[in-house]
Amino acid sequence: MRILGAYFRRHWKLLFLLAGCLGICSAVFYLYGLPLESVGYAFVLCFSLGLALFAVGYVQFLRRHRELERLLVQVREKVLPLPPPGGLLEEDYQALCQALASERAALALEDRNRIQDMTDYYTLWAHQIKTPIAAMGLLLQEEPHPELEGELLKIEQYVEMVLGYLRLGSESTDYVFRDCGLDALVRQAVRKYARLFILKKISLDFQETGKTVLTDEKWLSFVIEQLLSNAVKYTPEGGRVRIYGDGDTLVIADSGIGIRPEDLPRVFEKGFTGFNGREDKKSTGIGLCLCRQVMDRLNHDISIASRPGQGTLVRLDLSRDRKRVE
Repeated sequence: MRILGAYFRRHWKLLFLLAGCLGICSAVFYLYGLPLESVGYAFVLCFSLGLALFAVGYVQFLRRHRELERLLVQVREKVLPLPPPGGLLEEDYQALCQALASERAALALEDRNRIQDMTDYYTLWAHQIKTPIAAMGLLLQEEPHPELEGELLKIEQYVEMVLGYLRLGSESTDYVFRDCGLDALVRQAVRKYARLFILKKISLDFQETGKTVLTDEKWLSFVIEQLLSNAVKYTPEGGRVRIYGDGDTLVIADSGIGIRPEDLPRVFEKGFTGFNGREDKKSTGIGLCLCRQVMDRLNHDISIASRPGQGTLVRLDLSRDRKRVE
């Protein structure tokens, strides 16, 4: 009915003209006193011819509509395989569409090349910056300076965040799924941030889970490290961080400043810093966004519960029945 209505609207002028002609003929026949049968016969002939022409036109209209619908799936092509034009105006419209499609394809290619160049540059930068970071780490081993070690660890974390961001945006990102010991991944992350725990005098309560999870070890470690970093960052001196298992879920809880209720629904949005980020003035709003993207790609789940002044609890659902390996 929608297509039929569209066809009527397209040809309403012609239908109005035909109705007007029939009305004029009927009036002339009436004025000249012709028999009613003659008027009815002429009307039936005109109506039959008009109905036949209408049916032929509607079939052609319907066929062209379906051809254009099929073209929608090829809209990203540089040259659209349009049907033969039905007249000069359609030919002009098709030429305009082809020119627009070619221009759009050229702009898209230029944009992809620019993004790829920028990605290559930042990837190279992130790898090169690791050399001076490693050198500073060696120097600090000779002359220990706890505060500088802590700041250097933050720099290293930010570099890893940049690399994670770039890798997630790459089409060539590969995942290696295998059974991994969850406790080993947690201990590795804890050792990495041990210096920050010590500097802020934050106690750690790690209860081993004894769990083996099917996941990508590198990317799950990235998520755990990001969450530990946030826990240390937003937990005041002398606070506490707990890590424990709850069935197939890994829980990371802190006694930090917490998150406001109005900010919780948006904590995984890219660039969203919330009230805490505005107060801290150092938050980028990228860390939790990356964690959500990684967990989605690993087919795991992540959720956060928090109350201001009472800390934050993050749950990583690593249940095996959520895993789909393709």
